[in-house]
Amino acid sequence: MAQKTEKPTLETAMQRVSEIVSEMEEGNLPLETLIVRYEEGVGLVKFCQEKLDAAEKRIQIITRDARGAVGLADFADPEA
Repeated sequence: MAQKTEKPTLETAMQRVSEIVSEMEEGNLPLETLIVRYEEGVGLVKFCQEKLDAAEKRIQIITRDARGAVGLADFADPEA
């Protein structure tokens, strides 16, 4: 996969991880290529985990006030 300057979406990152796993499971790649794919996969998994953590925090911001009314607080996006 060529180096891109823009970050992938969660879905495209997960798809790429799946492709990397498939390539590695075939067992036809030379060691150096396996290492490169592994490094790429680790980076993508970290990216996906960060995205999922941010989504979880956004969901947790939905709160109830003292009267039980549902409110929504602003969430500061860590990438902003």
